[in-house]
Amino acid sequence: MRPMRKAVAAMIYLAQFFFPDEDAEWRFFIDLKKKTYNTYYPFQVLPDKGLTQINCAPITILNGGNGSGKTTVLNIIAEKLGLHREAPYNRTNFFENYLDRTDATTVGTIPKKSAIITSDDVFDYMLTIRQANQGIDRQRDRLEDEYLATKHARFQFNGPEDYDQLKSILETRSKTQSRYIRDHLMRNLTEGSNGESAMAYFTDRIKENALYLLDEPENSLSPEKQLELVKFITDSARFFGCQFIIATHSPFLLALPEAKIYDMDTTPVAERKWTELPEVRAYYDFFHQHAKEFKEK
Repeated sequence: MRPMRKAVAAMIYLAQFFFPDEDAEWRFFIDLKKKTYNTYYPFQVLPDKGLTQINCAPITILNGGNGSGKTTVLNIIAEKLGLHREAPYNRTNFFENYLDRTDATTVGTIPKKSAIITSDDVFDYMLTIRQANQGIDRQRDRLEDEYLATKHARFQFNGPEDYDQLKSILETRSKTQSRYIRDHLMRNLTEGSNGESAMAYFTDRIKENALYLLDEPENSLSPEKQLELVKFITDSARFFGCQFIIATHSPFLLALPEAKIYDMDTTPVAERKWTELPEVRAYYDFFHQHAKEFKEK
Protein backbone atom coordinates (compact mmCIF):
# COMPACT_ATOMS: atom_id res chain seq x y z
CA MET A 1 0.00 0.00 0.00
CA ARG A 2 1.40 3.37 -0.98
CA PRO A 3 1.79 5.97 1.78
CA MET A 4 -0.49 8.92 1.03
CA ARG A 5 1.10 12.20 0.05
CA LYS A 6 -0.04 15.73 -0.41
CA ALA A 7 -1.56 16.40 -3.83
CA VAL A 8 1.02 17.43 -6.41
CA ALA A 9 0.67 19.45 -9.59
CA ALA A 10 -0.97 17.34 -12.29
CA MET A 11 1.67 15.65 -14.42
CA ILE A 12 1.52 15.79 -18.19
CA TYR A 13 4.09 13.77 -20.09
CA LEU A 14 2.13 13.52 -23.35
CA ALA A 15 0.34 16.78 -24.15
CA GLN A 16 -0.87 16.13 -27.69
CA PHE A 17 -0.81 13.36 -30.23
CA PHE A 18 -1.38 13.85 -33.95
CA PHE A 19 -2.65 11.25 -36.43
CA PRO A 20 -2.44 11.48 -40.23
CA ASP A 21 -5.58 12.91 -41.80
CA GLU A 22 -7.37 11.53 -44.87
CA ASP A 23 -5.14 13.48 -47.29
CA ALA A 24 -1.94 12.21 -45.65
CA GLU A 25 -3.15 8.62 -45.84
CA TRP A 26 -4.24 9.11 -49.45
CA ARG A 27 -0.77 10.36 -50.43
CA PHE A 28 0.69 7.21 -48.87
CA PHE A 29 -1.54 4.96 -50.96
CA ILE A 30 -0.71 6.85 -54.14
CA ASP A 31 2.97 6.13 -53.56
CA LEU A 32 2.41 2.41 -53.05
CA LYS A 33 3.66 0.32 -55.95
CA LYS A 34 1.70 -2.76 -54.96
CA LYS A 35 -1.96 -2.27 -54.09
CA THR A 36 -3.21 -5.79 -53.33
CA TYR A 37 -2.30 -6.21 -49.64
CA ASN A 38 -4.75 -8.02 -47.38
CA THR A 39 -4.59 -5.27 -44.76
CA TYR A 40 -3.19 -1.79 -44.47
CA TYR A 41 -3.74 -1.56 -40.69
CA PRO A 42 -3.47 0.88 -38.95
CA PHE A 43 -4.23 2.92 -42.05
CA GLN A 44 -7.91 3.34 -42.95
CA VAL A 45 -9.10 3.17 -39.31
CA LEU A 46 -9.18 6.74 -38.00
CA PRO A 47 -9.79 9.06 -41.01
CA ASP A 48 -13.46 8.06 -41.26
CA LYS A 49 -13.83 9.21 -37.66
CA GLY A 50 -12.22 12.57 -38.31
CA LEU A 51 -9.71 11.92 -35.53
CA THR A 52 -6.48 13.78 -36.23
CA GLN A 53 -5.52 15.03 -32.78
CA ILE A 54 -5.90 14.15 -29.10
CA ASN A 55 -5.23 16.71 -26.37
CA CYS A 56 -4.27 14.83 -23.24
CA ALA A 57 -5.15 15.55 -19.62
CA PRO A 58 -3.72 13.82 -16.52
CA ILE A 59 -6.47 11.24 -17.15
CA THR A 60 -7.72 10.86 -20.73
CA ILE A 61 -10.36 8.28 -21.62
CA LEU A 62 -11.25 6.75 -24.98
CA ASN A 63 -14.78 5.38 -24.99
CA GLY A 64 -16.46 3.45 -27.78
CA GLY A 65 -17.80 0.13 -28.93
CA ASN A 66 -15.80 -2.78 -30.33
CA GLY A 67 -14.14 -1.73 -33.56
CA SER A 68 -14.33 1.97 -32.74
CA GLY A 69 -10.53 2.29 -32.89
CA LYS A 70 -9.75 3.01 -29.26
CA THR A 71 -7.31 0.09 -28.93
CA THR A 72 -5.69 1.08 -32.21
CA VAL A 73 -5.12 4.59 -30.82
CA LEU A 74 -3.43 3.17 -27.72
CA ASN A 75 -1.18 0.89 -29.80
CA ILE A 76 -0.15 3.74 -32.09
CA ILE A 77 0.70 6.04 -29.18
CA ALA A 78 2.57 3.29 -27.35
CA GLU A 79 4.71 2.45 -30.38
CA LYS A 80 5.40 6.07 -31.28
CA LEU A 81 6.61 6.80 -27.75
CA GLY A 82 8.43 3.47 -27.36
CA LEU A 83 6.49 2.43 -24.28
CA HIS A 84 7.17 -0.91 -22.63
CA ARG A 85 4.69 -3.65 -23.45
CA GLU A 86 4.46 -7.35 -22.66
CA ALA A 87 1.73 -8.94 -24.78
CA PRO A 88 2.07 -8.99 -28.60
CA TYR A 89 -0.40 -7.05 -30.73
CA ASN A 90 -1.53 -6.65 -34.32
CA ARG A 91 1.60 -5.02 -35.75
CA THR A 92 1.40 -5.20 -39.54
CA ASN A 93 3.98 -4.41 -42.20
CA PHE A 94 2.55 -0.90 -42.49
CA PHE A 95 2.88 0.09 -38.85
CA GLU A 96 6.21 1.89 -39.30
CA ASN A 97 4.85 3.73 -42.34
CA TYR A 98 1.94 4.91 -40.26
CA LEU A 99 4.09 5.96 -37.30
CA ASP A 100 6.22 8.07 -39.63
CA ARG A 101 3.08 10.14 -40.30
CA THR A 102 2.23 10.71 -36.63
CA ASP A 103 3.62 13.27 -34.22
CA ALA A 104 3.56 13.89 -30.48
CA THR A 105 4.01 16.90 -28.22
CA THR A 106 5.69 15.80 -25.01
CA VAL A 107 6.65 17.67 -21.87
CA GLY A 108 10.23 16.68 -21.21
CA THR A 109 11.25 13.06 -21.69
CA ILE A 110 8.74 10.23 -21.38
CA PRO A 111 9.81 8.23 -18.28
CA LYS A 112 11.42 4.89 -19.16
CA LYS A 113 9.10 2.92 -16.86
CA SER A 114 6.04 4.15 -18.80
CA ALA A 115 4.05 1.30 -20.31
CA ILE A 116 0.94 0.09 -22.09
CA ILE A 117 -1.02 -2.50 -20.09
CA THR A 118 -3.57 -4.65 -21.91
CA SER A 119 -6.15 -7.25 -20.93
CA ASP A 120 -3.83 -9.91 -22.37
CA ASP A 121 -1.11 -8.83 -19.93
CA VAL A 122 -3.46 -9.29 -16.97
CA PHE A 123 -4.73 -12.64 -18.27
CA ASP A 124 -1.19 -13.93 -18.81
CA TYR A 125 -0.29 -12.87 -15.27
CA MET A 126 -3.24 -14.78 -13.78
CA LEU A 127 -2.42 -17.82 -15.94
CA THR A 128 1.21 -17.76 -14.80
CA ILE A 129 0.12 -17.78 -11.15
CA ARG A 130 -2.17 -20.75 -11.77
CA GLN A 131 0.53 -22.69 -13.59
CA ALA A 132 3.05 -21.97 -10.84
CA ASN A 133 0.60 -23.15 -8.20
CA GLN A 134 -0.08 -26.34 -10.15
CA GLY A 135 3.65 -27.06 -10.11
CA ILE A 136 3.80 -26.42 -6.38
CA ASP A 137 0.82 -28.73 -5.84
CA ARG A 138 2.64 -31.52 -7.69
CA GLN A 139 5.72 -30.96 -5.54
CA ARG A 140 3.54 -31.13 -2.40
CA ASP A 141 2.20 -34.54 -3.47
CA ARG A 142 5.76 -35.78 -4.00
CA LEU A 143 6.82 -34.56 -0.55
CA GLU A 144 3.86 -36.30 1.09
CA ASP A 145 4.94 -39.61 -0.44
CA GLU A 146 8.57 -38.92 0.47
CA TYR A 147 7.66 -38.15 4.10
CA LEU A 148 5.67 -41.35 4.62
CA ALA A 149 8.22 -43.55 2.87
CA THR A 150 11.16 -42.09 4.79
CA LYS A 151 9.47 -42.03 8.20
CA HIS A 152 8.45 -45.67 8.10
CA ALA A 153 11.52 -47.04 6.31
CA ARG A 154 13.51 -49.81 7.93
CA PHE A 155 17.02 -48.51 8.48
CA GLN A 156 20.30 -49.60 10.05
CA PHE A 157 23.19 -47.18 10.35
CA ASN A 158 26.40 -48.76 9.01
CA GLY A 159 28.72 -45.80 8.67
CA PRO A 160 29.27 -42.24 7.40
CA GLU A 161 27.87 -43.12 3.98
CA ASP A 162 24.43 -43.51 5.62
CA TYR A 163 24.51 -40.11 7.30
CA ASP A 164 22.24 -38.29 4.82
CA GLN A 165 19.63 -41.03 4.99
CA LEU A 166 19.78 -41.04 8.79
CA LYS A 167 19.36 -37.27 8.84
CA SER A 168 16.24 -37.53 6.64
CA ILE A 169 14.70 -40.25 8.80
CA LEU A 170 15.32 -38.29 12.00
CA GLU A 171 13.78 -35.20 10.44
CA THR A 172 10.59 -37.00 9.39
CA ARG A 173 10.27 -38.65 12.82
CA SER A 174 10.70 -35.31 14.63
CA LYS A 175 8.19 -33.37 12.52
CA THR A 176 4.56 -33.68 11.57
CA GLN A 177 3.82 -34.24 7.92
CA SER A 178 2.47 -30.71 7.46
CA ARG A 179 5.56 -29.16 9.13
CA TYR A 180 7.89 -31.26 6.97
CA ILE A 181 6.10 -30.16 3.81
CA ARG A 182 6.10 -26.49 4.87
CA ASP A 183 9.83 -26.62 5.50
CA HIS A 184 10.56 -28.13 2.09
CA LEU A 185 7.97 -26.43 -0.07
CA MET A 186 7.68 -22.87 -1.25
CA ARG A 187 4.29 -21.60 -0.23
CA ASN A 188 1.73 -21.27 -2.98
CA LEU A 189 1.72 -17.94 -4.68
CA THR A 190 -1.34 -15.98 -3.63
CA GLU A 191 -3.84 -16.60 -6.39
CA GLY A 192 -7.13 -15.36 -4.97
CA SER A 193 -9.95 -14.52 -7.31
CA ASN A 194 -9.47 -13.22 -10.83
CA GLY A 195 -10.36 -9.74 -9.61
CA GLU A 196 -7.86 -9.87 -6.76
CA SER A 197 -5.13 -11.09 -9.11
CA ALA A 198 -5.94 -8.41 -11.68
CA MET A 199 -5.83 -5.67 -9.03
CA ALA A 200 -2.53 -7.05 -7.75
CA TYR A 201 -1.16 -6.82 -11.29
CA PHE A 202 -2.13 -3.14 -11.63
CA THR A 203 -0.83 -2.12 -8.22
CA ASP A 204 2.43 -3.95 -8.89
CA ARG A 205 3.03 -2.66 -12.44
CA ILE A 206 1.94 0.96 -12.04
CA LYS A 207 4.79 2.88 -10.41
CA GLU A 208 5.22 6.55 -9.59
CA ASN A 209 5.94 9.34 -12.11
CA ALA A 210 5.17 7.65 -15.41
CA LEU A 211 2.73 7.52 -18.32
CA TYR A 212 0.41 4.50 -18.52
CA LEU A 213 -1.89 3.40 -21.32
CA LEU A 214 -4.59 1.00 -20.07
CA ASP A 215 -6.68 -1.03 -22.52
CA GLU A 216 -10.03 -2.01 -20.93
CA PRO A 217 -8.57 -2.53 -17.44
CA GLU A 218 -12.07 -3.35 -16.10
CA ASN A 219 -11.92 -6.84 -17.63
CA SER A 220 -11.89 -9.51 -14.88
CA LEU A 221 -12.83 -6.90 -12.26
CA SER A 222 -16.10 -6.96 -10.30
CA PRO A 223 -17.88 -3.61 -9.74
CA GLU A 224 -16.29 -3.44 -6.28
CA LYS A 225 -12.83 -4.03 -7.72
CA GLN A 226 -13.47 -1.49 -10.47
CA LEU A 227 -14.18 1.10 -7.78
CA GLU A 228 -10.95 0.06 -6.09
CA LEU A 229 -9.12 0.58 -9.38
CA VAL A 230 -10.77 4.01 -9.78
CA LYS A 231 -9.38 5.08 -6.40
CA PHE A 232 -5.94 3.70 -7.26
CA ILE A 233 -5.84 5.57 -10.59
CA THR A 234 -7.14 8.77 -8.99
CA ASP A 235 -4.51 8.62 -6.25
CA SER A 236 -1.77 7.76 -8.76
CA ALA A 237 -2.60 10.84 -10.84
CA ARG A 238 -3.19 13.17 -7.87
CA PHE A 239 -0.40 12.14 -5.51
CA PHE A 240 2.16 10.07 -7.42
CA GLY A 241 2.82 11.93 -10.67
CA CYS A 242 1.17 9.50 -13.08
CA GLN A 243 -0.65 10.27 -16.34
CA PHE A 244 -3.17 7.85 -17.83
CA ILE A 245 -4.77 7.26 -21.21
CA ILE A 246 -7.49 4.64 -20.78
CA ALA A 247 -9.72 2.78 -23.24
CA THR A 248 -12.80 1.61 -21.34
CA HIS A 249 -16.53 0.80 -21.34
CA SER A 250 -16.82 0.89 -17.55
CA PRO A 251 -19.16 3.57 -16.16
CA PHE A 252 -17.06 3.52 -12.98
CA LEU A 253 -13.90 4.43 -14.88
CA LEU A 254 -15.75 6.86 -17.12
CA ALA A 255 -16.69 8.76 -13.97
CA LEU A 256 -13.05 9.29 -12.97
CA PRO A 257 -12.82 12.83 -11.55
CA GLU A 258 -11.76 15.48 -14.08
CA ALA A 259 -11.07 12.92 -16.81
CA LYS A 260 -11.15 14.12 -20.41
CA ILE A 261 -13.33 11.74 -22.42
CA TYR A 262 -13.25 11.18 -26.19
CA ASP A 263 -16.32 9.47 -27.63
CA MET A 264 -14.97 7.19 -30.37
CA ASP A 265 -18.50 6.32 -31.51
CA THR A 266 -19.17 9.82 -32.86
CA THR A 267 -18.07 11.21 -36.21
CA PRO A 268 -16.03 13.27 -35.87
CA VAL A 269 -14.69 12.02 -32.55
CA ALA A 270 -15.69 14.54 -29.89
CA GLU A 271 -15.15 15.26 -26.22
CA ARG A 272 -18.14 14.32 -24.10
CA LYS A 273 -19.14 14.38 -20.46
CA TRP A 274 -19.43 10.89 -19.03
CA THR A 275 -23.10 11.48 -18.21
CA GLU A 276 -23.78 12.18 -21.91
CA LEU A 277 -22.49 8.85 -23.17
CA PRO A 278 -25.28 6.57 -24.47
CA GLU A 279 -24.07 3.48 -22.58
CA VAL A 280 -23.97 5.41 -19.31
CA ARG A 281 -27.43 6.78 -19.98
CA ALA A 282 -28.61 3.20 -20.53
CA TYR A 283 -27.41 2.28 -17.05
CA TYR A 284 -29.04 5.40 -15.59
CA ASP A 285 -32.39 4.75 -17.30
CA PHE A 286 -32.39 1.10 -16.21
CA PHE A 287 -31.76 1.83 -12.54
CA HIS A 288 -34.12 4.81 -12.62
CA GLN A 289 -36.90 2.51 -13.86
CA HIS A 290 -36.20 0.12 -10.98
CA ALA A 291 -35.61 2.75 -8.31
CA LYS A 292 -38.72 1.70 -6.31
CA GLU A 293 -37.37 -1.86 -6.01
CA PHE A 294 -34.23 -0.55 -4.34
CA LYS A 295 -36.32 1.39 -1.87
CA GLU A 296 -38.36 -1.66 -0.88
CA LYS A 297 -37.42 -3.22 2.45
